[in-house]
Amino acid sequence: MRKLIVLALVGLAAQLVDGALGMAYGVTSSSLLLIAGLAPASASASVHLAELGTTLAAGAAHWRFGNVDWRVVRRIALPGGIGAFAGATFLSSITTDKAAPWMAGILLALGIYLLVRFSRPLGITRSRKPLRSRFLAPLGLVAGFIDATGGGGWGPVATPSLLVSGRMEPRKVIGSVDTAEFVVAGMASVGFLIGLGSEGFVLPTVAALLVGGLIAAPIAAWLVRIVPAQLLGALVGGLIVLTNARTIMRAFDVPEGPRPFVYALIVAVWAAAITLAVRALRRTRRPTPTPTPTPSPVPALDPA
Repeated sequence: MRKLIVLALVGLAAQLVDGALGMAYGVTSSSLLLIAGLAPASASASVHLAELGTTLAAGAAHWRFGNVDWRVVRRIALPGGIGAFAGATFLSSITTDKAAPWMAGILLALGIYLLVRFSRPLGITRSRKPLRSRFLAPLGLVAGFIDATGGGGWGPVATPSLLVSGRMEPRKVIGSVDTAEFVVAGMASVGFLIGLGSEGFVLPTVAALLVGGLIAAPIAAWLVRIVPAQLLGALVGGLIVLTNARTIMRAFDVPEGPRPFVYALIVAVWAAAITLAVRALRRTRRPTPTPTPTPSPVPALDPA
């Protein structure tokens, strides 16, 4: 029972992060499930089945708050679903010994990306040009494949790509990516069901993650307007790097001696990234000084 409560809290925290950043529900949950000893394919399968409920709730909440661009959702969701189905089929076909370092490597790379991304200012150049299918379709395909094979990755790939394009408001990027993820999670679940059978889903884990995520989804859709994404992204990125570095070192039988030094290095880099994120956040929030208006000269009175 205690384990299920912990998993529910994991689902709640992961959904809060995902709703605020438009990414990291699957990455966070899968990283912690790997630490708990779940097989990579089962971890990804369970997370994606739970995401069917959390993404539906998140999408409804974002729609209610006006955070969804349905045109973008339509053009990115179907390719994302195809990529997720292919990724789930691939992960189901390889052995656990091979899948563990593969999945942890993807998660580690995504964690490093988050650290780098959110330790720098998040300046975005806005453009009025609409996003085209020739950009959205390949993006969805790649993001969906990485999401299924890594146990997460839809948000870390899709959200920054849409933000950098400068053609959508940040809140609509996050809302649209979260809404389209429902299709991605559904297609990934179908792929895992075909590849692993129903025994590939750890249903108590799914239920716990789902309960926590459903509680957090409406809160996260509201928090997206006020939470400092800069700091949250750096915090989550370091956590993901730390947890998956542990999994990779175990998979490759790294001796116990060097491991503390690796952990210390990761923590040092993590602390530096958080410091940079705080500085960048302060710079963006620093008010721009307004020039003091020069008083107009008072005309002299005519003595006559």
